[in-house]
Parts: sequence; structure tokens; C-alpha cells
Amino acid sequence: MQFRTLAAVFLLAFTVMAAAQLPDKPLVRPKITGISHIAVYASDMAATDRFYREVVGAAKLPDPENPKGVRYALSSTQFIEVLPLPADAGIHRLDHTAWNTEDAETLRRYLAARAWKTPSEVEKGADGSRWFTVRDPEGNKVEFVQPAPREKELHPPAAIGTHIVHVGFVVQNRAFEDTFYRYLLGFKPYWYGGMVEGKIDWVSQQTPDSHDWLEYMLNAGSSISKRDLGVLDHFSIGEDSVDAAYKTLKDGNRLAGVINDGHTQIGKDGKGQFNLYDPDGVRVELMNFHATEKPCCSKFTAEDPEE
Repeated sequence: MQFRTLAAVFLLAFTVMAAAQLPDKPLVRPKITGISHIAVYASDMAATDRFYREVVGAAKLPDPENPKGVRYALSSTQFIEVLPLPADAGIHRLDHTAWNTEDAETLRRYLAARAWKTPSEVEKGADGSRWFTVRDPEGNKVEFVQPAPREKELHPPAAIGTHIVHVGFVVQNRAFEDTFYRYLLGFKPYWYGGMVEGKIDWVSQQTPDSHDWLEYMLNAGSSISKRDLGVLDHFSIGEDSVDAAYKTLKDGNRLAGVINDGHTQIGKDGKGQFNLYDPDGVRVELMNFHATEKPCCSKFTAEDPEE
């Protein structure tokens, strides 16, 4: 009996030691549930405030991430963050893009476990939100946000649209960026196209767990003007009808003093669109959720976003 007891103790000890040496269960990537926000710089906060409140129709809110910033919300989970222009910004007006996730801390650990440089912990906002910031392969700042618990939904009555369907920024090397967005985070192809047949200028890739997408703006070259950079670094608000949205802006005199295209058009992806620009030249694109004409260059390979 003594031998059996001793053997059982040794077996238990060996089992505990062996279990301690087993590798941890691989972390499963938490869901990335769509666009959270885009953060842009403003050289004139008052003029930019007028644009996002009165023209875009967003709700002005305090910024839990940065006391110097302002949020212009289109819904409870999506907003434009406006920050004062830093002295060293140069021609750049884009600070970062941001994506919603169901669990910021687990996503941070997921990236760290795959040797991506991450902060040691998530940050916490006064509203209960959590987030962390990393750099993508080309050095673009990317934020992952676990939204604050919602007490009620936000519906800005004058918003020209309530769903940011995509964000876009300049990309020099598509394959390099894909190592992060596609192969590490699981973004999936949606559409690609260009100004001329046979040349790819834009590559759209949806988040793994929503229909919102990121648009690589390719072929910008190494020398670019502030105006052109503002066209390329942009965000898009989804519309059931861009023509109706344009009429609302025009009839309400909301485009007075605002640089804009002056008309709607059909993009290369077959979707109606209308472009207007904030006071620092950041392009705000109104875009139909669905194509009304056949897209050039490639077929859509995922479902369209919806309101």
C-alpha cells in the first residue's frame, strides 16, 4: 500500500511538472468588428468644428483619449476624431485609423504573441473604452478599440450618414502591408481597381468580422502635395442614395464655403459617390452602399456593407 501511495505521489508530481512545461493554448484572435474612427489634424479647430457639425452633421463629443481633441460621432461606435495640428505634421493631416474589437487586451496579446511590437498594456478611457496603438509595416499608426459599454444608441439627427464604410490611406508596398492586415489580422479581399485598365490603384480589404473595409491608395509616388495627400487619406460615409444626400446638403445650404466636386458621379467600382473636403483638405467621400453599374477591373468578392 505504501508503494502504491508513493507511486501515486510521484505520478501526480510528474503530471503537474509536465503540464507546466506544455505550451499555452494559442490565443484566438478576437473579432475585429469594423471601423471605429479616423483621427485627423486641424489647423483651425473652429472651422473644422463647423464642417463636421454643420456640414457632415455629426454630434460633437469630448475626447476620452485626448483632452485636446474632439470627437464628431455619427453613431454610438463610429466617429471622426479631430486633433490640433502638431508643429511637426508637415503636409500630413492623418494621425491614425482605428478598428473596433470585442476584446482589446486579448487582441494586444494575440499580436504580441506573434512578435508584433505592442504596448505593454491597453489604455483606458474615462468612458470605459479600452484601446492600444501599433504601427503597421509602413509605419502608419493603427488603433484597436474596445468601445465603451453603451447606455443608449446615438442618432445625430442631422448626420448626412451614420456608417463609415471605409477608410483609405497611402500605401507604397501592397505585399508588405498585407503581412499585417491580411495574414496576421485576417482582412479579406473585397475589390480592386484603377484609373486605367491593367493598373491597380486601389485595393479594398474588409475586416474579418464586418463588411467595413480598408482601402490601400497605391501609386502615390514619393513626392506628393498636401492637396493630393488629402485626396488619398480619406474616409467614406455610406449612403442609400448619394444623389439624395447631395440634394440634402445643397438644399440645406450646407455646402456654402465648402470645397466639393459640385456633382455626384459613378466611381470605377460602379457605386455613386460625392466628394467634399474639410478645411484642411481631408476628403470625405459619400458612397452608395451598393453598385448601380458594373465595376471595372474586378468583381466584388465579399458582401457590401449596409446601414
